[in-house]
Amino acid sequence: MPHVPSTFGEDAFGRRAEAAARFFGTPAYIAGQTLVVIAWIVLNALAIGFRWDPYPFILLNLAFSTQAAYAAPLILLAQTRQSERDKDALDHLEAHREEIMRHMQEREAAIKRETGALKELIQANTALTQEDKALTERVEALTREIHARLAAT
Repeated sequence: MPHVPSTFGEDAFGRRAEAAARFFGTPAYIAGQTLVVIAWIVLNALAIGFRWDPYPFILLNLAFSTQAAYAAPLILLAQTRQSERDKDALDHLEAHREEIMRHMQEREAAIKRETGALKELIQANTALTQEDKALTERVEALTREIHARLAAT
């Protein structure tokens, strides 16, 4: 079965986007993001002279919104690529199953042919054995008759 190219190609962008999407669900990412948010809030709450994002932390919310705007499509892209890989693997598996079934059917047909040929050989052997028996009995009868005639003369 021919390989179907991915919707997003096999390019570096697709691979990097997929890697990024996979990273979003890792404990390392969640822990790192939590630490950044805590540091952001603490620094903005405690800093007296330099508050780049005072309460209610609108810049932080904007950063989350921007991140979500990119994360969602990356996650969907990763799911689509995985779905295509799964479909390709399933297609290969189905082709393999069909090939195995074809081999099994061919083998079954060969076994039936061989069984039929074996039955014919057994029948031929049985017929030959019966004919051999009949001929042996006839030879024995003729031999007795010859001995009887020779003894009578």
